[in-house]
Amino acid sequence: MNEGASKLPIQGADVCAVVVTYHPDAGLPHRLSSVSAQTGAVVVVDNGSADAERSMLREAASDPKIELLLNPENLGVARAINIGIQRAAALGYSWVLLLDQDSLVDPHLVRTLSAIVASFPDRGRLAVVGSNFRDADEGAPGAADRQSPDETSDDRWEEVECAITSGSLLPLGAHFAIGPFREDFFIDYVDEEYCLRARAKGYRVIRSRKQIMLHTIGAPTVHKTLWIRKWTSNHTPDRRYYIARNNTVLLHEYGNIRAGMWILKSFGRSLRLCKRIVLYERTKTRKIAAVLHGWWDGVRGNMGPRHPQPGAAGAAAASTSFLSGRHGS
Repeated sequence: MNEGASKLPIQGADVCAVVVTYHPDAGLPHRLSSVSAQTGAVVVVDNGSADAERSMLREAASDPKIELLLNPENLGVARAINIGIQRAAALGYSWVLLLDQDSLVDPHLVRTLSAIVASFPDRGRLAVVGSNFRDADEGAPGAADRQSPDETSDDRWEEVECAITSGSLLPLGAHFAIGPFREDFFIDYVDEEYCLRARAKGYRVIRSRKQIMLHTIGAPTVHKTLWIRKWTSNHTPDRRYYIARNNTVLLHEYGNIRAGMWILKSFGRSLRLCKRIVLYERTKTRKIAAVLHGWWDGVRGNMGPRHPQPGAAGAAAASTSFLSGRHGS
């Protein structure tokens, strides 16, 4: 059994939250307060936001429980998560709660996840405890269909193939055995790759049945044609690139598909995505070009940032700033 799991039940003070930011909005300080009230510390890792946004982050970091790490540029969500986890471990925490900058946690989120961990029968093989969520956009796909079970229900969790990064509670003992989040993915499918790798190593991924945070994936819109409802996420061209590329890589590495067939399957998925873009989204040409570019880079194994900046990798560790200081643990 890993060290973190052996000390259950865990308390909020045992948990360090890691929040990755990139051009955060004005509501972030409120969301950080909701997290810091439930955890021992919050490590914010900023990926090259503008000066005004960093000023807001520095002000939020006046809270003694919040520490701010500033990357000089966008190093990708996976690298930022890994930086935050390393800092949490250095502070002495054995549990990390990962959160996106736009996720708003319920007041009982950490308590609910802790209860799930305490009730889980195979705690030594636990890799991820994910948080089910309500869509912040009520019009988002599936938002109206989601049902939250009674809080007193004994059926607290379900085993899943993958849990989204935001709201995931990780025991660091298992994390260091599984390995860091895959930085060459940069963004998108980072969570799925981690979960697939964990499960391949014999670990388990579970998720709360209760919805315990507000979160939205993309900027979803629903479109009606006669009686048929279709939705699309409206991701930017760069995000479309990473989605197509990293999905292609996952099919190759984890798809259990006959040699070469993963290329065709991924190409088919890319074409379906292009069809949806043509029918429902703006900036169609740029997005379709990004999807095809991503698919081709995935086939070739061309990884990392789509638009690499000279010297980014070498400057990362040296230029990361550590602001705000003291934490309880």
